[in-house]
Amino acid sequence: MKLIVGLGNPGQKYAGTRHNVGFDCIDYCAEHMNIQLNQSKFKGVYGQGVVNGEKIYLLKPLTYMNLSGESVRPFMDYYKIDLKDLVIIYDDMDLPVGKIRLRQKGSAGGITVSNHSYNT
Repeated sequence: MKLIVGLGNPGQKYAGTRHNVGFDCIDYCAEHMNIQLNQSKFKGVYGQGVVNGEKIYLLKPLTYMNLSGESVRPFMDYYKIDLKDLVIIYDDMDLPVGKIRLRQKGSAGGITVSNHSYNT
């Protein structure tokens, strides 16, 4: 079981902005994985599906980004999702537009244990 969370901010003001890249990625994944985001709970909208035999949850917290833990933690607790099965997608203003970084651990301020950047 995997949980993919896309961070962003609710409301039209942020729609289509770099700040909502997490929301946009979840929408893209939902379309390509044939998962409907039709459930509302845990201060967010989510859907579930099966991909390659594994259950996948897609979650868009409807809290503002700084409060996303209020959505993600209860979701993980309820479905008993391990931290190793969590992927969070969000914008990183420290990276140039068109770059992505994959990392297993880290914190704000750009400190990372594993850091790989790729051109898109």
